[in-house]
Amino acid sequence: MDWTLEEVKLIIPYYFEMLNEELSHKQYSKTYYRNNLLINLKNRNKGSVEFKHQNISAILMEMGLPFIKGYKPRYNYQQLLSEELAKYISLNKFELEKKFEKFSTVNELNQKNYSKIEFDSILIDEPINSSIPEKEVQFKPIKTNYLKKEQNNRTLGEFGESLVIEYEKWRLIKENKESLVDKIEWISKDLGDGTGFDILSKNTNGTDRFIEVKTTKLSKETPIYVTKNEVQFAKKYSSQFYLYRIFNFDTKPGLFIKTGIYSNFCTLKAETFKGYFG
Repeated sequence: MDWTLEEVKLIIPYYFEMLNEELSHKQYSKTYYRNNLLINLKNRNKGSVEFKHQNISAILMEMGLPFIKGYKPRYNYQQLLSEELAKYISLNKFELEKKFEKFSTVNELNQKNYSKIEFDSILIDEPINSSIPEKEVQFKPIKTNYLKKEQNNRTLGEFGESLVIEYEKWRLIKENKESLVDKIEWISKDLGDGTGFDILSKNTNGTDRFIEVKTTKLSKETPIYVTKNEVQFAKKYSSQFYLYRIFNFDTKPGLFIKTGIYSNFCTLKAETFKGYFG
């Protein structure tokens, strides 16, 4: 049964209270918020509320805005929720943009002590493919894509790439290929971002491993943003290309790895087009 307008208007502020706590790096209880919400939602249960929170995460993701890590996006949301969420964001746009800007600039992030990261447990199962809608939300009250802005933040990017370099050293040493460690090159730092990949590492047989690193402080379902050059490079060197996706970077970093061309392991959607005249 679809949620009523009154129910939708009730749940949205609760979600944003939790999101604010999370973006501020404060401890909070999802159970506490959910139980308080259920007091006023007489015809809903725990599962229904959790599912609606996941719907809100999906809409925020489509808008290019941060979402709560613990609520995996679910895209089969009702149109009413999308419309009311857009209205709420519009009414609170000034305060929300300040929080999202801080999230994307990564000013508070410090270099991680990689000696304390257990690399044998950092590798996580990849996200399970879910149904991605062909039609996304039409109205985006905040025009800035803060998910893309976070990913393109050079500080965060370098931290993620540095972590991957340490992981690659660990991987090669673990495979008794310590002689290959000195072959690892930080390409994006030495040559810039135009090569189509970030790190040149080695496979255990000595062949090249071209690694593109995408890093986020959000969950593993967060979309990545790739350039035409990156897509073309992966296609040209598909047998040697690896995407290393780092997530939850500011809490407990996780990593999953994909190989081959982008379209084989994620759904690519065009964001912009170039228009020529004449």
